[in-house]
Amino acid sequence: MARDIGIDLGTANILIYLQGRGVILNEPSLVAVNDKTGQVIAIGAQAYKMVGRTPKDVSVIHPLKGGVIADISITEQLLEQFIRRLNLQSIFHKPDILICTPTNITSVEEKAIIQAAIKCGGKSIYLEEEPKVAAVGVGLDIFSPIGNMVIDMGGGTSDIAVLSMGAAVTSRSIKLAGDDIDHEIALYIKDKYQMLIGDRTAEDIKMNLGTAIPLENESDMMIKGRDMASGLPKIITIHSNEIYDCMKEILETIAEEARLVLEQTPPELAGDIIERGIMVTGGGALIHGIDTFLNGRLQVPVLIAENPLDSVALGTGILLERIKAKSGPFDFIKNLFNTNRVVMNPTANMVDEKGEE
Repeated sequence: MARDIGIDLGTANILIYLQGRGVILNEPSLVAVNDKTGQVIAIGAQAYKMVGRTPKDVSVIHPLKGGVIADISITEQLLEQFIRRLNLQSIFHKPDILICTPTNITSVEEKAIIQAAIKCGGKSIYLEEEPKVAAVGVGLDIFSPIGNMVIDMGGGTSDIAVLSMGAAVTSRSIKLAGDDIDHEIALYIKDKYQMLIGDRTAEDIKMNLGTAIPLENESDMMIKGRDMASGLPKIITIHSNEIYDCMKEILETIAEEARLVLEQTPPELAGDIIERGIMVTGGGALIHGIDTFLNGRLQVPVLIAENPLDSVALGTGILLERIKAKSGPFDFIKNLFNTNRVVMNPTANMVDEKGEE
């Protein structure tokens, strides 16, 4: 019998949760393609090793941008190869798949994700909003009439939501997150030091020196790149507070979006959030001092998830179990499900396999 799977379809990484085993795959959302033949050469971690090191007829691409599918064909191949590794399908059984999406996703983007999942061999496809799944993954009780607030800072999007009774009461999603920080770091190095660095180097700088607050005791890091004037290799040393300056504007924007969500939150739920705090998940939760930064801007306690990178994937597993259970908050859904149906949102409407309502 096929095991159900949950997919955190991230711009930076794809995580797959397998029922009964937990998170069994966590690899970069990258594909190396031969530009002449269109053939996929490598995916995931193998493609990541090729970033910045390919010949001219090979490209390493992100088929997912801003949390949604930018290249349907390549995304289908990426998911198909990942799922094939799990050996879940048989002649008689196909897995049900729950995929996370940003809030405020368009119907076109929904259909692209559904199409990719069906072509990868899914039976019933469930789409659910990322902050909701992340909240479930970190253990928040979002099904009670109690306010919970989550900020999920990923690679392509930052999703912010206040949740109660299993749904988002207020939410915002902005295409401003980790990848944009990488870009700002590379631009800063180029402008100040007249040196070009690659995407991998910019990401390494963010992970090692990234900070949301200025530091008295700075860390430093030697980085390598190409001198713009001479064209020759070059080495420089950069410090934490330089990277803080690169990140500040983006983090301020995310904090402002969170403030707007709080501004639209009903008073009773706002009171719950003051008492329970705001939970931060995703890769952005690993930025040094992000809790102190957000607390200062929002005047609300801020908590960092225990496993921020796995929160969404873990949440997919919990929601799949609830969907399949004969009791619990999703009980009424059992009467709606038919085989070979695609559910766009387990708590809302449904579409068929062609993505038609």
